[in-house]
Amino acid sequence: AELRSKYGSDFEQVASFIAMEQNMNYNNHAFSRIGCYADPALTDIITLDMVRGTKSSLKAQGMLLISESLARTMFGEKDPINQMIKLNDTFTVQVTGVYRDLPQNTQFSNVNFIAPVDLLSRYVGGTDNWYNSSFQVYALLNQRSDLKQLSHKIQNILYEHAKDAAKPALFLFPMRQWHLYEFKNGVAVAGRLQFVWLFGIIGLFVLLLACINFMNLSTARSEKRAKEVGIRKAIGSLRGQLVAQFLSESFLIVAVSFLIAILLAWLSLPLFNDISGKDLHLIWTNPLVWLICFCFCLFTGLLAGSYPALYLSSFNAVKVLKGTFKAGPGAALPRKVLVVIQFAVSVTMIIGTIIVFKQIEFAKDRPVGYNRDNLVSIPYNAIKGYSAFREELLRTGAVSGVSASSNPTTGIWSSADNLSWSGKDPNRQEEFGTVLVDPDFGSVVGWKMKEGRDFSRQFLSDSSGFLFNEAAIRQMGLKEPVGETIKWHGKDWKVLGVVKDMVMTSPFDPITPVVFLMNDHERSFNVINLKLSASMPTADALTRIETVFKKFAPDAPFNYEFADSAYAQKFIAEERIGKLASVFAALAIFISCLGLFGVASFVAEQRIKEIGIRKVLGASIISIWGSLSRDFVILVGIALLIAVPVAWYFMHAWLQHYTYRTRLHWWVFALTGFGALLITLITVSYHSIKAALTNPVKSLRSE
Repeated sequence: AELRSKYGSDFEQVASFIAMEQNMNYNNHAFSRIGCYADPALTDIITLDMVRGTKSSLKAQGMLLISESLARTMFGEKDPINQMIKLNDTFTVQVTGVYRDLPQNTQFSNVNFIAPVDLLSRYVGGTDNWYNSSFQVYALLNQRSDLKQLSHKIQNILYEHAKDAAKPALFLFPMRQWHLYEFKNGVAVAGRLQFVWLFGIIGLFVLLLACINFMNLSTARSEKRAKEVGIRKAIGSLRGQLVAQFLSESFLIVAVSFLIAILLAWLSLPLFNDISGKDLHLIWTNPLVWLICFCFCLFTGLLAGSYPALYLSSFNAVKVLKGTFKAGPGAALPRKVLVVIQFAVSVTMIIGTIIVFKQIEFAKDRPVGYNRDNLVSIPYNAIKGYSAFREELLRTGAVSGVSASSNPTTGIWSSADNLSWSGKDPNRQEEFGTVLVDPDFGSVVGWKMKEGRDFSRQFLSDSSGFLFNEAAIRQMGLKEPVGETIKWHGKDWKVLGVVKDMVMTSPFDPITPVVFLMNDHERSFNVINLKLSASMPTADALTRIETVFKKFAPDAPFNYEFADSAYAQKFIAEERIGKLASVFAALAIFISCLGLFGVASFVAEQRIKEIGIRKVLGASIISIWGSLSRDFVILVGIALLIAVPVAWYFMHAWLQHYTYRTRLHWWVFALTGFGALLITLITVSYHSIKAALTNPVKSLRSE
């Protein structure tokens, strides 16, 4: 409101917004969907393609806009306009518009309905509280407004109204950067963009490996094309013409490869979408995509074909036609360098992949501070008469404990930053996560008390008491916290005890300082925590719970979430990185092995007469195998010497993003090195053993 009143000339539209999952009921059909409560101006800020009705109808109280997919789910073929829906089991609203589902690549893709924020204000209140950080504000700037100047102008608005709040600065974040950037103190820093760059660079390295294969195999078989080069030069071909010929061959191979790549991309896209959690599509109707692909094919053709073209076109025609041409020992040096580069890149990627999965497992093994087994959460808001509901649930034998709280154990949904205590530095504003609980919360989730006591119904004064976790006590610097007086919102609160740290946010981050308050005000709770009975099958227990739930919330869908499943969701981003890295690493090592296999074939063919002479002189198969394999093992050994420090440097930097992180153990590098050497021996052994088993009479017959 203040942005509109004070700075209205700088903004075309301003709208507050909060997204949340809400129960919906139509004709006794109950389900839940994610939607938003917002100021009507939101419909002028985001683009809504209205299928039925008008977006301006949201300005009237009790009106609702819904998505096209939600309209089909709720009403089928019936006209949704003017239909009445019960929202959040509290108020009845009228559907006045249907908009086409918002694209998946927008911030609002999961918004299935838009309701006036006034509805939420009537239900929960506090929406105009300056300490409430639950809302986002969307603003459409005037064309003449400068983002940086306006952001600087408004940054102190919060401080003027909430001077005791921590870091009360307001910044404008351009929406076009939301997807790829994170913002810290109003400045865009690398967020998802770093992963775009990461996998883009990895993809280029994989392409480089394939180009190296082409270079190696083209130059390795140069002697077979030497006569062709000699004849062409003898009949007057210039070197430039030969370079153009060899480059055209490279471009032709790239063009065929591109067609195969399109087919493979189309076939593998569902798998990639499954791994990445996205819904991507090939957009071949866009001319720009074809232009980029054409330029990329040109670049790849030049990259892969330039060195072989220059090398082959440099042959001396006289020596070639006389039959005295022989590639010197220096000709093999570039091939060896390229093999080293190939395996250095592959080994670096494999080490990185292993460390990503080690970090994930390390975080998964982190003690969480409570017992997730058989812990289930269900929504609180739909229940009518929580105390009776709790007692009836306990009588079913399906649960051993029931507790209400403002949030589950796997998330912190609110915070406080204006607490005061003895010895606090007045220049520091500490922020604490806040969790409202009932007296049964600790026993249900299985937390551990470090000192003091838990909340109890036996002490009415506990409603003015705090429990802090260990991280909060460390942040406050209290030596003997139990009994300490804390001032908050003009009221004195007593510290009753200290709870051992629980992992309630990201398992990769430090423990969030948390204050727990005992509250019995029904509008303060959002979640009911249930401890399922260990003596009853889970399916049977959930069936009994649903029966009781439907009795106390007949209009609401029965939604539940296991704590261990919710906790597992915290690892999805890192697991996706690991899976994608695994695919790239496997592809890199496969391409490297293909190249090594081809080069080994050429070397074995080139040395076939030498091998025949060795066999005649009594050399064993093992000694011949060792002679052919030795050079490749040395090359891979050099690649390891390059890859290990490079991988250590980059993975050490990556791990710095996580406060709770694994160590870079030596065995990861040793195991990867051993595996690379083993793969090398297996790859070259086929041609080495085949050459060693060849009858020397056949190989020496031409002599």
